Amino acid sequence: MRVIYVSRIQAIRTLVVLVLVIISIIYTQTTQYDVISVFLNTKRELPIYSVETDEKKIAISFDAAWGAEYTDEILDILKKRNIKATFFLVGFWVDKYPEKVKRIASEGHEIGNHSTTHPHMSQLSSQQIRMEIETTQKKIEELAGERAVKLFRPPFGDYNDRLILTCREMGYYTIQWDVDSLDWKEYGVEHMFNQVTKKVRNGSIVLFHNNAKYIVQALPLILDHLLKEGYTIVPVSELIYKDNYYIDHTGRQRKVGT
Repeated sequence: MRVIYVSRIQAIRTLVVLVLVIISIIYTQTTQYDVISVFLNTKRELPIYSVETDEKKIAISFDAAWGAEYTDEILDILKKRNIKATFFLVGFWVDKYPEKVKRIASEGHEIGNHSTTHPHMSQLSSQQIRMEIETTQKKIEELAGERAVKLFRPPFGDYNDRLILTCREMGYYTIQWDVDSLDWKEYGVEHMFNQVTKKVRNGSIVLFHNNAKYIVQALPLILDHLLKEGYTIVPVSELIYKDNYYIDHTGRQRKVGT
């Protein structure tokens, strides 16, 4: 009988290869990233970037922090097309433009929370996070009533596990986006149009800013194209799932069992 001796290093290498093969099999056999995350102990809390849906449905959102010059024109554009959107407002913007907040709400749009002072949320404690959100939410609710929804978008798109978990404890859904118009970079109307229309898909959340330089020129073209393509445009809270969901490794929200 022939005896084969295997060195300790060879045994370790073989074991590592075997583990990697097992991981690969598990990963390819499931669509739920949570399984592999638990196996590797690398799970990270994620906000909602988009939603998995068979419906040709998307959400349009606007962040408002640094001005209001184009807000009325944006509302006119949306009203003409009977489109309802989601506006994420910063506390100091609400203080400065209360009449704009009232108009946004009165025309059927929903208003989400974008913090009080526009900080990097990942640098705050849980208590500070709560203060940022609760302070602005109270102001929004006083002006917008039931159109004030419990959606939170972190400034700069900056978040960490602490922010996501704190928002969840407070009953908020943390919202990002999967289609960025890049309107704040001021590349022009054509760039904004291509940026949105070429990347949008079922369940997309599109990001605009209410005071971007080319927003009132680009927005009608983008919206008309999306409508022509058969998309239904709804507020974020009507797009996302409120329960029985999970968020995959891309930030796409999915119903449990899909």
